[in-house]
Amino acid sequence: MDEIKIEICCGSAGDVLAAAGAGADRVELNSALFLGGLTPSLGALELARTAQVELMAMVRPREGGFCYTQEEFCTMLLDARRLLDAGADGIVFGFLHEDGTVDVRRCQAMLEVIGTRQSVFSRAIDVVPDWRAGLEALCALGVTRVLTSGQAPTAPEGADTIRAMREYAAGRIEILPGCGVRLNNAAWLLERTGCRQLHASLKTARLDRSATHNPCVHFSGGACPPEEEYPATDAGAVRRLAALAALARE
Repeated sequence: MDEIKIEICCGSAGDVLAAAGAGADRVELNSALFLGGLTPSLGALELARTAQVELMAMVRPREGGFCYTQEEFCTMLLDARRLLDAGADGIVFGFLHEDGTVDVRRCQAMLEVIGTRQSVFSRAIDVVPDWRAGLEALCALGVTRVLTSGQAPTAPEGADTIRAMREYAAGRIEILPGCGVRLNNAAWLLERTGCRQLHASLKTARLDRSATHNPCVHFSGGACPPEEEYPATDAGAVRRLAALAALARE
């Protein structure tokens, strides 16, 4: 049976080390996961690179959409070069026009930076007006993989569309289901979509109360997570998901 790959979404080097130690096949390193994932620091990438795991690096300069200013676009190309030089196995990115269609020109520029390493189009695909046209553009560009929830809030909800994407792609690009992947739905999602890889963010809460001693001072907005709490990879959950994937391989 074909290999099943488990990719874990990580928000720090510590998350990567935990995920790798628990049996993840691949990781996606970000910062600011509560904003949907932004570009990680070089220091985080270099420490994460000490783990024996396939390492993708997110390149996204800000929250919000995927139609960037020229300065943001240039920043992304520079960040991608530095992250690859520091040992990333691939880059995760997304470029859209204001109308939501894939920005082929900017994708091509990023692919030239990535070269022979892996290229992953982010969940920007989930907001394009016509996913078939979007996939066709990415296939023509030679993108390695696309991360998607099937244009639904979660991958389980978009499972039928993910399956349709896989069938439409016909092996020209990998389809990676992600968002809302849990231990209790992973096996079903693999079967329903026919995909052989999953992207999961398996988190546990950790406490840091050092910034809570002066109630007059706050470092984050009201929409941000509580200042005394931050997410970290749940190694136990990763280990159980990896074991589930191992059973499915048999």
